[in-house]
Amino acid sequence: MLKESNCLETTEYASPCVLLLGGFDGLHIGHKKLLDCAKAYGLPVGIMTILGGKGRELFTSAERREIFSRAGIDFFFSESFTPQFRDTDRETFLTNLLRRYNVRALVCGEDFRFGKGAAGTPDFLRTFTGLPVLAEDILQVDGQKVGTSFVKQCLAAGKVARANELLVFPFFLRGTVEAGRHVGHTYGFPTANFSYPPEKFPLKEGVYAIHAALDGKEYRGIANFGPCPTFGVEYRKAEAYFEGFQGNLYGKTVDLVFDGYLRDIRKFPDQAALAAQLREDIRRALQ
Repeated sequence: MLKESNCLETTEYASPCVLLLGGFDGLHIGHKKLLDCAKAYGLPVGIMTILGGKGRELFTSAERREIFSRAGIDFFFSESFTPQFRDTDRETFLTNLLRRYNVRALVCGEDFRFGKGAAGTPDFLRTFTGLPVLAEDILQVDGQKVGTSFVKQCLAAGKVARANELLVFPFFLRGTVEAGRHVGHTYGFPTANFSYPPEKFPLKEGVYAIHAALDGKEYRGIANFGPCPTFGVEYRKAEAYFEGFQGNLYGKTVDLVFDGYLRDIRKFPDQAALAAQLREDIRRALQ
């Protein structure tokens, strides 16, 4: 159902390359500027990603790999924000980096900081490595810095469409379809059920317009993210209905893309009332 990623995860790279330095919890439009600068060198591009540095992440490791691959990045390497990593001095960090990767140029944001006490700066990168270092200005939209924190604020407020405007690729959940309660088909809305990874930043609970590629074709639909109070279900999952799809998705991996927030979750008096609302949700989602 999904193509195998061609972005290599590696701890070393022998060929000459350009490195993008930062946390890179996915890619937003500010990162796109950095990536375009890195690609201009005409060398393979590698990107650094940090796990666990700012709470729950926008995208899981598997999702990031997909994003990096689609963006044309050749390889990536992950660093876990452990106490040891946090307390590594800036010189040791760069020495280890240059030993593992055949770096010819470095690209980062002007606010990039690294090493113990955030002592490392773009100027220090230039001095210590002797390499070309391009530090891009921070992108702002409506007077606010475009960054992971801004995207998370949008998601937490249900403004997923706004978040998608800031991201290079729309916010999505990669999950394996699980067996559910088998009640949706009884009132005309068979659903695919996805667990939400605990490490992934949760968007606001609610009903969303969605789309996904299923068996090579794109389908639109709706998804309930959160509990299902009409049926007494309190745990948080993503439960998706795809308009027009007929087939078995159990055990398949799907990228569920969230397009827009439709409404809050609420309890309905019966299945008929719920089905009527879902039909209205579908109408709005398909517009």
